Amino acid sequence: MTEKTVLIIDDEPDIRELLDITISRMGLHTEAVGCVADAIEVLARQPVQLCLTDIKLPDGSGLDVVKHIQQHCNDTAVAVLTAYGSTELAVEALKAGAFDFINKPVSVEQLRNLIKSALQLESSSATAIDSSRNTRLLGETEVICRLREQIAKLARSQAPVYISGESGSGKEVVARLIHANGPRRNAPFVPVNCGAIPEELVESEFFGHVKGSFTGAYGDKEGLFEAANGGTLFLDEVADLPLNMQVKLLRAIQEKAVRRIGSNQEISVDVRILSATHRDLSREVAAEHFRSDLFYRINVIEVAVPSLRQRASDIPLLANFMLEKVASDWGVAAPQLSDEALRCLQSYQFPGNVRELENIIERAATLCDNNRITPADLSLPGTENNHSEPVPVSHLAAATGDIEGYMAGIEQDIISGALEANNGNKTESAKMLGITFRQFRYKLKKYNFD
Repeated sequence: MTEKTVLIIDDEPDIRELLDITISRMGLHTEAVGCVADAIEVLARQPVQLCLTDIKLPDGSGLDVVKHIQQHCNDTAVAVLTAYGSTELAVEALKAGAFDFINKPVSVEQLRNLIKSALQLESSSATAIDSSRNTRLLGETEVICRLREQIAKLARSQAPVYISGESGSGKEVVARLIHANGPRRNAPFVPVNCGAIPEELVESEFFGHVKGSFTGAYGDKEGLFEAANGGTLFLDEVADLPLNMQVKLLRAIQEKAVRRIGSNQEISVDVRILSATHRDLSREVAAEHFRSDLFYRINVIEVAVPSLRQRASDIPLLANFMLEKVASDWGVAAPQLSDEALRCLQSYQFPGNVRELENIIERAATLCDNNRITPADLSLPGTENNHSEPVPVSHLAAATGDIEGYMAGIEQDIISGALEANNGNKTESAKMLGITFRQFRYKLKKYNFD
């Protein structure tokens, strides 16, 4: 087996020696140099699997090394060493293509974790598909092809990624694919809906607690960061995090360490952060609902997931795949979409995106006769087959004398429809309606759904 080489670039001999000793003990060959020119010479004459470079160098910058490697050494992972607190430089390096960064003074444990992750890149194959048939990026449109290319590149990095897109567009699918095609793919992928956690339990859920730290803490509990250690933590609907928790989350990400509630001991964690929300996070920052420092920390690279409207020509492929899945799950022959039904699907706007298409297909497969889906089976909102003639509002007002009661009735019908479309799943129903889980839970309580 060929010995793997790590290139160390730092102008301080003591740091070069420390890194050399630590990395050599991991059974790796090292080359240590003190400037950009010498580093480029090493890269030109021999294969290098990982490069560790300081940011400030006598004849240039570590960013110059990152850019050179991106252009000339695609198979080399590069990480940067930064002075403590130089977050802006670290973020700039990640945007330029660095795999990860580590703060000085260097923690031996963090250094080893970084090296192990970086060297696993060689065996990663970013194909925008994981082992689960439910997690794949189907489509042949240009926007989807570009998204696959982005996923392949991001899978090779440890940079925090912010995934934007409408509800139901597939943000979690993208997050899972970034994880599944990268060096952390054999470690945990831990998704969390930030809006689904009661505010008083958020800190405990993220960081864990020790027995007796608060009423109801009957035993020690690890938090989500510990559960995701070595893998990926996916913060879905991150905009719903309370402001006081955002400060603590920022610290955990920067320090790569957490402290359980009631404990004085810090626990090192090696976690890649992916996040998403259907909201405009920059507007949330402007409205002071989301901390700007956390926004810039998690939004190192942004990936926009297209709406289904932006890739309408993918609808036939998606619909037929969903029908095959339904047939497989139910153990029956797959229903066929009539030409008319397919035209209806392609002309519909899909405010709920891929998730809404999946719900419509599953419902139609249940309702159709002779294993053939017609427009009537789709029951698309706004089509004549979906609703009977509406009763004029003036008649309702005359009958009830209560316009507020009338509007409340409409809201209850919408909530009931969302629950039915999502098989009673409250989290997915809230997403479909474009409201937070807390708002949805309030409305359920208000109308006695629980």
